[in-house]
Amino acid sequence: MSSIMSPHDTNLMGTVHGGVILKLIDSVAGVVAARHSGGPAVTASLDEMVFLVAVRVGDVVHVEARITWAGRTSMEVAVKVTADRWNESVPPTTVATAHLVMVAIDEEGQPRPVPELTPVTPEDIRAYRQAEIRRSHRLALRAALRDEQEGVDSGEGAR
Repeated sequence: MSSIMSPHDTNLMGTVHGGVILKLIDSVAGVVAARHSGGPAVTASLDEMVFLVAVRVGDVVHVEARITWAGRTSMEVAVKVTADRWNESVPPTTVATAHLVMVAIDEEGQPRPVPELTPVTPEDIRAYRQAEIRRSHRLALRAALRDEQEGVDSGEGAR
């Protein structure tokens, strides 16, 4: 997906608002997840969102995404955002990267199964392993936060 950035996309600093880039990332990740899963998918989480370079008015932004991991009902989508000038023939610059977890849903909005992902190339295998590490970190953080909250709710964590 490509989009040219206009003055209405800017923030108070005069560069393109991060939310504009996030919307593009989320939209493309949703398309890629829907194509892999054969139906609608919604964003469950956003990991490792990194803004590397400011985007300016007149930049043409390109968003690429691919599935890096698939579980029972969820998928990780890796997204890369590049930009180049509308009036110059220059190589695109990477301006942002992100990893999103998308969940496939059925007509009632309930999670539904997704096809397996079989990594083939060495790059695919590396991306799959990295996705598994991010997943284990997300699950560990969620469990630790839940345990902490339960401790606070029961008075054990109060000081």
